[in-house]
Amino acid sequence: MSAISNTMTNYAENAAIYNKTSSQDKKSQDKKSKTEEKMEIVKKDESPQKVKVSGRTVGNPMLSEKAAKYYEELKRKYGNMDFILVSKDQKEYAKANASKYGNSSKMVVLIDEEKIERMAEDEKYRKQYEGIIAQGANGLTQMKAKLAQMGKSVKSCGIKVNDNGAASFFATMDKSFKAQSKKRAEKQAAKKAEKKAQEKKAQKKKQQEKIEEGRKEIREAQESDEIYFEADSIDELLKKIENMDYIEQPQDKIREMEQKVGQRFDYSI
Repeated sequence: MSAISNTMTNYAENAAIYNKTSSQDKKSQDKKSKTEEKMEIVKKDESPQKVKVSGRTVGNPMLSEKAAKYYEELKRKYGNMDFILVSKDQKEYAKANASKYGNSSKMVVLIDEEKIERMAEDEKYRKQYEGIIAQGANGLTQMKAKLAQMGKSVKSCGIKVNDNGAASFFATMDKSFKAQSKKRAEKQAAKKAEKKAQEKKAQKKKQQEKIEEGRKEIREAQESDEIYFEADSIDELLKKIENMDYIEQPQDKIREMEQKVGQRFDYSI
């Protein structure tokens, strides 16, 4: 009987120890689970909260609080410019349709949310792109002044802040820019015709293509209320505007002018 009693006693003690251990393990697991849950909550809270920004936008751009604060500072720093923030998914659309966002009173700066985020964090990157904006603003101001001296008025202009430390520049001219005197038109046509007369007969086809291209440009210009120019540098943009001759005249007048000029030269050489 004593052996049985001892066995029962040992069993009871082992069962108590097991139950105690299981209870401790369960408490430990519950504690671990709660700790992990708290860590997950903290981890979620560490991700930056996105906020909307004031001003003109393309798409639905959102910035972290730090980037939003920097963006407001950037707009104040360049108060003479009209900043337009572009969402990541609308970058290509904004680039392709820059003329839509023109502002007659301020130069436009199209910049995407990703660049603003990085500019807020990276001082070197910020200085690089702020330099692009500042230089672009100065260059466009000088370009407008030069064109004004030539009697040409820029309707709107701006900067597209691109990737890899690059930028492109655009300008729109009012339809009145196309109105030129008949005398100047004939002079330009005569100059082109004379140049063609000096070329060989083998180049006639290419010359005709250029004429047709010029006619197409005139037709397109007449259908629009404004003319859009774009270039990778301000010098190139200025040259495009200077060299483009838009003449506001009916098609029969244009054909008459070409015929008169063409009669002065022999294209058969």
